[in-house]
Amino acid sequence: MTFKEEVLDCDDAGPVPVRFYIGDRLPETPPLVLHLHGGLFLGGSLASGARVAKRLADAGAVVVSVEYAPANVNPFPAALKFVFSVLEALKRRCAKLADRRSFLFVAGEEAGGNLAAGVALMARDRQVNALRGQILLSPMLDPCMATRSFRAAGQSPDPCRWAEGWNHYLGFAAKACHPYAAPALSTRLAGVSPALVITAEDDPMRDESLNYARRLREAGVLVREHVLPGPTGWPGSYADKTGIVWDWEDTIRGDFTAFFQQTGALSS
Repeated sequence: MTFKEEVLDCDDAGPVPVRFYIGDRLPETPPLVLHLHGGLFLGGSLASGARVAKRLADAGAVVVSVEYAPANVNPFPAALKFVFSVLEALKRRCAKLADRRSFLFVAGEEAGGNLAAGVALMARDRQVNALRGQILLSPMLDPCMATRSFRAAGQSPDPCRWAEGWNHYLGFAAKACHPYAAPALSTRLAGVSPALVITAEDDPMRDESLNYARRLREAGVLVREHVLPGPTGWPGSYADKTGIVWDWEDTIRGDFTAFFQQTGALSS
């Protein structure tokens, strides 16, 4: 596994700090993945997103993990417009960064999963047909925070931190109705790119993740989903910076590989 830190020129978004991850066995036509770290919209960093980014690279992708500002600096819709600008920059540079035949994906965990789902909806509406798929790991999709899995989680960060993150991102309550901001509330899901949705038995976002997967499927979207057995420590263990290798890491790598193959993005 190798990675390098660079600054990517994204036109409207300006110079953006990114990390490129490339696995030891890169296929001839690797998928190109825009990866968005978690952090409850309150923080997070390139370093805190490293575990998931590395597993994406291990699955055969060229991964571009982007640094985006927390919501108190870059709230909705600024945050989403920023990410969409990065996505368009990657689309234009696909041949240079991966291969001219490579397919483009967006992936994110937790708050990054929200942005990934929102960008997929935005790409559909703007007819950006270059997006091959969306990879959502316990995505924050529902600002109501009223599902059974959320109430039952009983783990850190506490509910006040979740609410604080949503409040910073949305700015005021009316924005919670916007489908790009809260994809779980979207009434029109047909036509978005295929989705891989991964959650876990002990994940606070389990129910909203599975509900979203179900609704995507009912709208005719290709969906692959996986509920990992607990305990996983999600979402906190995503950003774990110790040397511990979590049991779920190899499992999600397999999920990524299978999804790339299913969408026709992985060839040797």
